[in-house]
Amino acid sequence: MASPEEPRATPRDWTDEHVARWQPVLPGLDPVVEGAVTRMKKLSVHLRRVREQSLVDFDLERHEFDTLHKLAGRGGSAAPSELAQDLDLAPASVTGRLDALEKRGFVRRTQSTTDRRRVVVELTGSGRETWLGAMDVLGHEEERLLDVLLPEERASLNDMLRRIMVVAEQDASDQSWHG
Repeated sequence: MASPEEPRATPRDWTDEHVARWQPVLPGLDPVVEGAVTRMKKLSVHLRRVREQSLVDFDLERHEFDTLHKLAGRGGSAAPSELAQDLDLAPASVTGRLDALEKRGFVRRTQSTTDRRRVVVELTGSGRETWLGAMDVLGHEEERLLDVLLPEERASLNDMLRRIMVVAEQDASDQSWHG
């Protein structure tokens, strides 16, 4: 048994085996870069699966969650045109989404009090509760995963990933970062 002063050996993960398998095949492979990138990909896949399972658990389709999420991000109230812009969709597509969400009791549409020609979409209590429930599942998993790090390690990881993302986002032709 290791003494408290001795650092514990970090267990090997799937990526360690992946890198070991590919190093003889690709002699120029940088094991640190390959390990980091592969772990980021696998972590992304894991979190996507958790999110998708939370949607199943809360009986939400991905597009329903996305719409509730964008609406919640606007304080729970927005014009359909604002949601269309946030979702990068045609207004008619948003109308269909809102019809379905309204039937489920997750949103309500009312006339604006300042402009009777304008419609306002609002999250209902049920819509907010369902959205928050799905968000909490993913949030708890993120906390569980990052709980292995000390607070200063979390901050360092966040800073390092930011530096990497700044470089990745320099290619302005790819707008996929904003989802």
